[in-house]
Amino acid sequence: MESAQVQGFETAAWQSVATGWTPLFGSFSHLGFSLEAHDFPLKRDLDWARSFHPESIELCLNLHGTGRLSARGREIMIEPGTAIFYRVGSEPLQASRVGGGRHRFITLECRRDWLLRTLAGHDQGVEPLLRDGLLQANAPTAIGNTRPLPAPTLAQCEELWKPPVVPPARPLWFQSRILEFVAEFFYPPAEEYFCDRQKRLARERMLRAKEILEARLAEPPSLEELSRAVGVSQFYLSRIFSQEMGMTIPQFLRQIRMQKAATLLTAKTHNVTEAAFAVGYSSLGHFSKSFCEVMGCCPTLYPQARNLRKS
Repeated sequence: MESAQVQGFETAAWQSVATGWTPLFGSFSHLGFSLEAHDFPLKRDLDWARSFHPESIELCLNLHGTGRLSARGREIMIEPGTAIFYRVGSEPLQASRVGGGRHRFITLECRRDWLLRTLAGHDQGVEPLLRDGLLQANAPTAIGNTRPLPAPTLAQCEELWKPPVVPPARPLWFQSRILEFVAEFFYPPAEEYFCDRQKRLARERMLRAKEILEARLAEPPSLEELSRAVGVSQFYLSRIFSQEMGMTIPQFLRQIRMQKAATLLTAKTHNVTEAAFAVGYSSLGHFSKSFCEVMGCCPTLYPQARNLRKS
């Protein structure tokens, strides 16, 4: 268990996102590491640096949303589908999560002594920036370079919210994931073959398109605008999106709009007309037809039907 001081420090840092911050495994103060999951919507920029422990080395696996790191005159933008590590050293590290859309990311916070023990005997070839920070106490604050998250790692990250093992086995499961992340991101990347690079780029572009659509439900971009923002042709974006998601862009957009409307109706913050307008529908008939097809129930009856299914 964390000390009350550390728990208070973490709770205060993430208080504004409520349950969007989830400690998964470990204890920074007692064990030397802490694995945490973050999943929350963000309207305005959030001061991320408040969550950093002094003299720590942190790895961020960024699934959705954009982050910003700045130290010693260097600024790095953390895009969706990338990973980065940074050291909180003798100088301030400024950091923020950029407002707008959904933020979903994993952090592994490491104490210097734990990481030294973990890498003992395996420190040959460690990233130079990381090695320099480990070999000296009170090392300068430093920011690594962003690195793409491979598709298998993205899948592993998603599993962290719901581990596919029984509760007694979860400590072992989390430990194995932590060691995999250390091995994958604290050493230089292995040589990437051309076909693997093409697959990675396709997935990154699909994720970027998906994030834009999720952030603009009420006023979704046209295919032309979306493909221009992602940096590929309309035909190519349509093809890779369908391959990766198993549905077309219009089908995905309709699904997430209906899911958002269902959330609003269940929370009873919107009536049917208000929910329709909130997700970008001007025709109530068109909205009701789409809602029934996606959610399996007309919108007026959805809250009651959902409660019956839960009971």
